[in-house]
Amino acid sequence: MVDPLIGSAGDGNTYPGATAPFGMLAWSPTSTAGDQTSTGAANGYQYDTTRLRGFSLTHVNGAGCNPGAAGDVPILPFAGDVTSSPTADTKDAVYASDFAHADEQATPGRYRLGLADGVRTDVAASDRTAIGSLAFPAGKPANLLFRTSNSLNGSEDAETHLDPAHRRVTGSVLTGAFCGRRANGGENNRKSYYRLYFTAEFDQPFAATGTWRDNTLQPGGLDQTGGEGYATGADRAGRGSGGWVGFAPGSRVTMRIGISYVSLAGAEANLRSEQPSGSTVDSVAAATRRKWNTELDRVRIGGGSADQRTVFYTALYHSLQQPNLVSDVDGQYLGMDRQPHRLEPGQDAQYSNFSGWDQYRAQVQLLALLEPRVAGNFAQSLFNYAKQNDGVWDRWVHVNGATHVMTGDPTAATLATFYAMGVRNFDYRGAFDSLYAQATVPRPEGLQDGGCPGQCVGQRPNLAQYLESHYAPNDVCHCWGGAAETLEDSIADYSLGQWAAQLGRTKEAAELSARGGYWRNVFNPETGYMQARNVDGSWVTPFDPASDHGFAQGSAAAYTWLVPQDVSGLAEALGGKEAAAKRLDEFFHDAEGNWQLRDGGPLKYDPTNEPDIHAPWLYNELGRPWQTQETVREIVDTVYTTGPSGLPGNDDLGTMSAWYVFSALGIYPRTPGSAELLLSSPLFPSATVHSGGGAVYTITGNGDGKYVQTVRRDGKPLHDWKLDASFLDHGGSLDFALSPQPPT
Repeated sequence: MVDPLIGSAGDGNTYPGATAPFGMLAWSPTSTAGDQTSTGAANGYQYDTTRLRGFSLTHVNGAGCNPGAAGDVPILPFAGDVTSSPTADTKDAVYASDFAHADEQATPGRYRLGLADGVRTDVAASDRTAIGSLAFPAGKPANLLFRTSNSLNGSEDAETHLDPAHRRVTGSVLTGAFCGRRANGGENNRKSYYRLYFTAEFDQPFAATGTWRDNTLQPGGLDQTGGEGYATGADRAGRGSGGWVGFAPGSRVTMRIGISYVSLAGAEANLRSEQPSGSTVDSVAAATRRKWNTELDRVRIGGGSADQRTVFYTALYHSLQQPNLVSDVDGQYLGMDRQPHRLEPGQDAQYSNFSGWDQYRAQVQLLALLEPRVAGNFAQSLFNYAKQNDGVWDRWVHVNGATHVMTGDPTAATLATFYAMGVRNFDYRGAFDSLYAQATVPRPEGLQDGGCPGQCVGQRPNLAQYLESHYAPNDVCHCWGGAAETLEDSIADYSLGQWAAQLGRTKEAAELSARGGYWRNVFNPETGYMQARNVDGSWVTPFDPASDHGFAQGSAAAYTWLVPQDVSGLAEALGGKEAAAKRLDEFFHDAEGNWQLRDGGPLKYDPTNEPDIHAPWLYNELGRPWQTQETVREIVDTVYTTGPSGLPGNDDLGTMSAWYVFSALGIYPRTPGSAELLLSSPLFPSATVHSGGGAVYTITGNGDGKYVQTVRRDGKPLHDWKLDASFLDHGGSLDFALSPQPPT
């Protein structure tokens, strides 16, 4: 029921290739539109671009930067002679291949593609390795190019080593620079965060070898080094290094490949561990398919159309692709200090790829519900990185690198949510103390503008002024929008306050809970919107609710709803619940009352980005639950679809997909730092959710329509439109009686 191609067109930025749940390796195409330094997509694959320059080993699901990150070591099966340097082929005119989607088959854990030059590929992935069958056409050269330096964002260095005696290719690439091409702050975001090592073994002898660097080809060569840099266009084109191996024409070659962020020995150990003797593409694919079925079977739905089931299970699939393994089978991983480390006692694995600003709104809650053990390991992983980073928790972590992307302090909201939802397998007291220090002790980088606006280095920018003003002054905040920073930090502090209360830290709970109300200081009652302020207390003018001045990736109109921790207070500020509901109606509809759920401009709801994705659920707390039901169902039915363009926007490491999973089930997290759930109407007649913690939840929808007439919890009428934390703690049943008309 999963279609990995959903979201691979438009702005979804998913990738179709083979990967395991939470896997380190993802074998997926790197496309080209005639520029070897650009793919036209954040993850290297754009459905409408049917030419590729290789299959890469690492990917990030739905990142918003273009390109975002990874795409390391594109490997190209090439049915032609290598007569010039592939790096000198800057337009990908020679060393690339067309393909047709009719020759493409993507399933969880396996990816098959036939190229126009006659090569057939069939690859399966395990956690840290891949195995592939490469069938070359008869009568043509059979070469395999390792474009080692050609990561999506470029590279600082790369090395390739060919070993004909052992039928092996090894190498590494030093790369990183997440979102680096945006060039916000120069060198600040052009760092190398990691070196990826790989080892590839073959069942066929090499008939030829060669290497290249920049425009120089070395037939017969065995070793080469050289990076591309991190620039774009002409400044990077024609630079880089790699190597190729040749086989007899018409060969069917089996390649086994392992990767590691620690060492070549780690890559080799991963390969030995995950691909025992006798492994085949079929056996590895079957094992990974079983892993995916285990994850997907945690939510079993009944009824609905075939398309609805495909959209649902693909969303669940995308939601559980991350976090990603970064530790080897022996427990070693590369720390944020760029030194090797081992797992903490009780930790199963080190995970990374944390798109915090996105994920804390839905994806982390789904992870905690379905895979609490992974959630706890992830929490410990982020704490490990913070300890290696002088106590600083970065808001967007890629592999072992602090990228500084976005605003606020999403790790605080994330770990507080994990704890509220029962996750305990991490050093939660140590993590709380560390996050509390970040929220209360100013640091010198908080006064820097490096990386601003999109990648400001300060995790709590100008904290001393924030604590004095009780908001982030836009003119001195050193952040990406003072109003956005205030709203995000208010959520983070509220979440920390809830966590403190659960830990019995009453003093900190009171302090942080009060700070959770700082959102009021950027609400301007004169305009009726959230609005940035200067350090002298004046409002930033001129003001336009459609503008993003003072905000991050969103308008004042969208951010005005970003108070999930105090909806009643927000409604009061807007003139009462009736007035707030009327404003919300205008947010979702045009002047004639028609739905305006896509492409409505900055004054309307934007399903493609995170600041307002909780807005449909606010009607519940405004006394109009039937409007949550009709709005959520309209989005579920019209915004999320099958096909490559089936996602409304960047999946943002599973966030948009997790929103759909919750919404289709008829439940949604009420606010970060809490285990409460808001209710809507379930899409499917039945669903059974098996939490990784052992609790079981059954959800039934009886009758036709999208409006809830009554709902029973464990057989007893439920008169509120939210569930307290006990439901997630213990499990139970929700039985909805549905109708085509709202209740009177």
